[in-house]
Amino acid sequence: MYQLKRVQRLPVDLKTAWDFFSSPRNLSVITPPEMGFEVQSELPEKMYPGIFIRYKVRPLFGIPVTWVTEITHVEEGRFFVDEQRVGPYRIWHHQHFFKEIPGGVEMTDVVDYQLPFGFLGDLVHPFLVGPRLKQIFEFRNRKLVELFGEI
Repeated sequence: MYQLKRVQRLPVDLKTAWDFFSSPRNLSVITPPEMGFEVQSELPEKMYPGIFIRYKVRPLFGIPVTWVTEITHVEEGRFFVDEQRVGPYRIWHHQHFFKEIPGGVEMTDVVDYQLPFGFLGDLVHPFLVGPRLKQIFEFRNRKLVELFGEI
């Protein structure tokens, strides 16, 4: 298993941060355009436990991949969890935490994941998958600063 953890602080109140991140429609805003991110599900205004969301993404080499996630846990204003049900990972478990801090909100992402193909997946992780995930989250960080500013 691998883990990616990111912390970002934004100069917005908790409600603003929660409203933005709890809307599945905003995921395309913070995803790099070269990933060709397309939502293929009807989306509610806000997520809820048990919702399945279907996407088409092109994470590597422009090859389209179907990705289906389920929102498994939601505690309003505090955290939510999405888990891959269909997609490129063997396991994908993404926790999103929100906490009020002086001057804004601290958001923490914790992604636990496992690649398919056993040792072959482990061989490509340091050269392909790990760096690509870091790029995706760095894009997200920059986009959020552009949208909301930084502390």
